[in-house]
Amino acid sequence: MAQKNASKESDAPQIKDEELYESLRQDGASKEKAARISNAAARDGRSEVGERGGDSGSYEDWTVEELKERAKELDLTGYSDLRKDELIEKLRNH
Repeated sequence: MAQKNASKESDAPQIKDEELYESLRQDGASKEKAARISNAAARDGRSEVGERGGDSGSYEDWTVEELKERAKELDLTGYSDLRKDELIEKLRNH
């Protein structure tokens, strides 16, 4: 029963490379993406992860319909009436 009362900190994912995580967040990556990349970099090495990464266009270059489709893929809600800049913000910070 003690485990059910554990703090939320133990439920939160651990960030293995905090410096990289913070850098990615400052560059606009979502929390999920920044955690995934920083943990992979800690596990496999930054150069290995960098070589695996692909190129993706900036959300600013996407159409509103493309952004909405991406939001749908990520199972986000409440995006249908958002302006483009608000939609980009929602995608980056989900």
